[in-house]
Amino acid sequence: MSKVLSAVAWPYANGPRHIGHVAGFGVPSDIFSRYMRMAGHDVLMVSGTDEHGTPILIAADEAGVTPQELVDKFHRMIAEDLCSLGLTYDLYTRTTTRNHHAVVQELFRGVYENGYFVEQTAYGAISPSTGRTLPDRYIEGTCPICGAAGARGDQCDNCGNQLDPHDLIDPVSKINGETPEFIETQHFFLDLPALAEALGAWLDEREQTGLWRPNVIRFSQNILKEIRPRAMTRDIDWGIAVPLEGWRENPTKKLYVWFDAVIGYLSASIEWARRSGDPEAWRQWWNPAPSGADEPVSYYFMGKDNITFHSQIWPAELLAYSGKGSNGGKPGHYGELNLPTEVVSSEFLTMEGKKFSSSKKVVIYVRDLLSRYQADAFRYFVAVAGPETQDSDFTWSEFVRRTNDELVAGWGNLVNRTANLIAKNFGQIPAAAELTDADRAVLDLVDASFGTVGDLIERHRQKQAIGEAMRAVGEVNRYLAETEPWKIKDDPARLGTVLHVAAQCVADLNLVLSPFLPFSANAVDRVFGGSGEIAPLPRIEEVEDLDGGAGYPIITGDYTGAPAWRRTPIAVGTPVSKPTPVFTKLDLEVVDEELTRLGQ
Repeated sequence: MSKVLSAVAWPYANGPRHIGHVAGFGVPSDIFSRYMRMAGHDVLMVSGTDEHGTPILIAADEAGVTPQELVDKFHRMIAEDLCSLGLTYDLYTRTTTRNHHAVVQELFRGVYENGYFVEQTAYGAISPSTGRTLPDRYIEGTCPICGAAGARGDQCDNCGNQLDPHDLIDPVSKINGETPEFIETQHFFLDLPALAEALGAWLDEREQTGLWRPNVIRFSQNILKEIRPRAMTRDIDWGIAVPLEGWRENPTKKLYVWFDAVIGYLSASIEWARRSGDPEAWRQWWNPAPSGADEPVSYYFMGKDNITFHSQIWPAELLAYSGKGSNGGKPGHYGELNLPTEVVSSEFLTMEGKKFSSSKKVVIYVRDLLSRYQADAFRYFVAVAGPETQDSDFTWSEFVRRTNDELVAGWGNLVNRTANLIAKNFGQIPAAAELTDADRAVLDLVDASFGTVGDLIERHRQKQAIGEAMRAVGEVNRYLAETEPWKIKDDPARLGTVLHVAAQCVADLNLVLSPFLPFSANAVDRVFGGSGEIAPLPRIEEVEDLDGGAGYPIITGDYTGAPAWRRTPIAVGTPVSKPTPVFTKLDLEVVDEELTRLGQ
């Protein structure tokens, strides 16, 4: 059994999240975590709402509320939406907790004391009309390195190079189109060049494992070529104070949101441990294992626009805190901290051929989708057609087609007709008599799917994994079509055998599909006389801040009840009643209705 950290990207609290967000980080991380728990691993899945930075101030101003009021509103909304999707966080928290502030300041002090922060004069971008600092990502211009238009103030997506807003050619503010003013200001810079050799060695080692997606490892290695110090403080009054004399008291100097946000994986783990009753339990996932024990592993789930922060900035912070760069040093209070085992980055999801845009109404929010459609229908779409290794497009016509032709006509049909035949002929799971070659063949094929599908999920090949599971569904449907149990009138032993085999296959496939389709997995289990609790679900819990701050909602849950990832023989005699359909077939008019909502 391994200690497995599922570190899930932190949604930003400047508004509700749309389906493109959760397609990249939410559903894939939950599928992986559910499977790993069923496979016997000790999983810690953590995340939270990212609540600092200038965009929060801008959104709060527009809404006429304080930054705290804004993030309180959207933290709750985002947590409720992610819980409604069935995402099994051990802890989903937020970055405005006192625990998070303390952990971030400890990391800063450790990096500083090891000599990996350099104080420099820099140019800060200011909005001429408001006098407010502009965040790097809110400034766009032409890349000075490759000449691509639309480069952001922190990074060019075309060439992958790290940038400063001051370097851009013809920079403009994305907020109002102004040309920003640049003023001199003092900041702490993370000394990335002093960490470049260690970062390069780590990435080379990761490449040799062959596990990382090729686009992620290539991008990560490319950004090392132009590595330079990066500012980790900002001129802003909303964020975490710099924990140094002369800086701490300055109300307009705070830590860069991307310095503090990635530390959230650690702070959430520490908060989870404190809430669990064992404050040091987090170390089992973060510190090197004792001699002779399996090393913990960690997987970071996000969209491709955040690769830089997870394959360069966060590993650099960890190396610097542990004293592993060219400046030397020693680990701080938290000890040596493990680097990511894999950065699992998805590509982008578009909608009806267009980039998601709330302002242009090219968007569907998670809450809106779940108010009209089954969560598992969306989870299925993400698994089978999401942006795993290349950009993909969500269209309403494809959503309806996948739901009706695959979920309803494939898996739903197999469940319903098997249960109907058992209810009609026996009223309970029948016993099996002597098996034929065809019976054994379909049972063996389905049993083998545990290994095939599980291996693919573990290697983050979820499209292929659910494809294999649905292929097995098709084979069981074919088995029923060929054995024709509805025509067996005078051989109850043979009829019972066929239906017993079909029921065992359904039970097996329900477990195989449960990481993808947890809500329907519980419904299918109930159809065949089970408790309906084979796929544990998360819950929202109201908690107090551990260190005296205001209370807030978290996502948590008890996920120990999931069955093992293997065949469990069905129990003969379990009552089976006439079922109601597990999946809702969608009317074709849905497409026109939804396109009308989008104004198309």
